[in-house]
Amino acid sequence: MEVHKISNNNLKVNERIRAKEVRLIDNEGEQIGIKKFDEALRMAEERGFDLVEVAPQARPPVCKIMDYGKYKYEQAKKRQKQKRNQNVMKVKEVQMGVKIQDHDFNVKLKQARRFLNDKNKVKVRIRFRGREMVHKNLGYELMDRLKEETEDIGKVESSPKMEGHSMLMFLTPISEK
Repeated sequence: MEVHKISNNNLKVNERIRAKEVRLIDNEGEQIGIKKFDEALRMAEERGFDLVEVAPQARPPVCKIMDYGKYKYEQAKKRQKQKRNQNVMKVKEVQMGVKIQDHDFNVKLKQARRFLNDKNKVKVRIRFRGREMVHKNLGYELMDRLKEETEDIGKVESSPKMEGHSMLMFLTPISEK
């Protein structure tokens, strides 16, 4: 059985089709050939189906005999399933200061690892206060340390850069395929 992809949601059905002749495909997927519109519509009604214009840009337009209600139902189910299976990635933020202690750093590291394991992006922000701006190298060292500790489950999307009084870096989860 030959399967035809029908992309347009605004398909013309039965009397809405405005062509004199159509290239007809039956409900089994077999090509019948070019038929007059009235004859094609009659054939569809005899079989208890609808005549659906699947390729309006073709000359003559391609029409298929099918159960249009069933087709719309299957398309809705397919869209629902795709929506259910799609992975929505959120951006979670981890903030710390330049003078962070080891224990606090480990807490932030654990948080970042949890976010990456949950398939979320992680925005790492280091705040600089007052005269700390002079010691940007401490911020880069902190970012490198975090990067090394998470390299097994995440990769750097954008390397550390300064933005005002903050240094930012983005990590994304490594997708297993």
